[in-house]
Amino acid sequence: MSSPVKPKVVTVTLNPALDLTGSLVSLIPGNVNLVEQGCLHPAGKGVNVAKVLAELGAEVTVTGLLGADNQEPFCQLFETLGATDRFVRVSGASRINVKLVEADGRVSDINFPGVAVTEADITAFEDTLFALAELHDVFVISGSLPQGITPQRCAGWISALQQTGKQVFFDSSKAALAAGLEASPWLVKPNDEELADWAGRALLSREEMTVVAEQLASQGVENVVVSLGAEGVMWLNREGWLQGQPPKMNVVSTVGAGDTLVAGLCWGVLNEWNKQETLSFATALSALAVGQVGVGVEDLNAVLALQKSVRLSGCNVNANMEQRVSL
Repeated sequence: MSSPVKPKVVTVTLNPALDLTGSLVSLIPGNVNLVEQGCLHPAGKGVNVAKVLAELGAEVTVTGLLGADNQEPFCQLFETLGATDRFVRVSGASRINVKLVEADGRVSDINFPGVAVTEADITAFEDTLFALAELHDVFVISGSLPQGITPQRCAGWISALQQTGKQVFFDSSKAALAAGLEASPWLVKPNDEELADWAGRALLSREEMTVVAEQLASQGVENVVVSLGAEGVMWLNREGWLQGQPPKMNVVSTVGAGDTLVAGLCWGVLNEWNKQETLSFATALSALAVGQVGVGVEDLNAVLALQKSVRLSGCNVNANMEQRVSL
C-alpha cells in the first residue's frame, strides 16, 4: 500500500538565528552569572514552526535568507527533519541570539543584528518564493526582517501570494507587523503586547483586544488569533470568536511557545479540521511547549491527552462545550 500523502507547507524565515539558550536560577545584571545548562540550536520563528510541523508529519519546505558562514547546524536540522532546504545563502553569518531562562520562567533575550542582504539576494529569494508558490498553497512567514528588507517589501510578498489564492500565516512585530497587516494575510497571530503596540497603546483590556482584532478583521484579515500567554488563545474569523483555555501548566520556558501555536493552527488547517478541533489542538500543543526547553513535539500522545482538558468558549461552540456570549 502507498503511504498517505503528507500535507505540504512552506515556512519562510528571513532572519534566522542560532539560539544560545541558558538556564539559571536568577539573572543578576552586572554580575557574573553561572548557567546551569545550555544549548546552541538553529532557530528563528519560521525555523521553529518548520520543526514542529515536520515532527507532526507535514511535508515542509524551508526558505528564507541564511548566512553561509554558519549554515551547517541549519543544514543538519533540515536533514534530520526531512525538510526540503530552499534557503538562499547570503554572505556572512546568521545572527546569534542569547536567551537566558530563569527558574521562575522569566526569559531575557539579547538579540544581535542579522546579516545585511543585497538586492541580488532579495531577487534570488523572490524567484525561489514564487517558484514554490506554483506547487504550494500554504505559507508561514514568521519573524523579524534582516537589514536590507523593508517592511513594505515583505508586505508586497504577502499581498502577491494572497492574490494568487495562497493562505499566508503571518507572525511578526513592530513595523513588519504593521506593514504586513496592510497586505491582509490569511491569518495573523499577534500576542497581547504586539496587538497593543500596533494599536498605539501600552496595554489593552480584554474588551479592547476584541475591538482591535475586529478592526483588523474589517480591514480584510480573515483570521485574527491573539495569544494571551497562560490565559490561552482568542481566535476571530467569520464564525465569530472562540477562546481556548489550557489548564494551568508548570512553566519551564516560554521560548518558542508562540511559534508552536502557529504550527498547531497551521497543522489543523492543513488537515482541514474544524475551528474547535484546530484551536483545542494548537492550544494544547503550545501549552505543553512551555514545559520544556527548546522547540519540538516531545510526545504527541501527551498533546492529545491535554487537548481533552482545553476549555473552549465563545460563539458557535459545539453544544457539548461551555458557551459564553462574549470573551
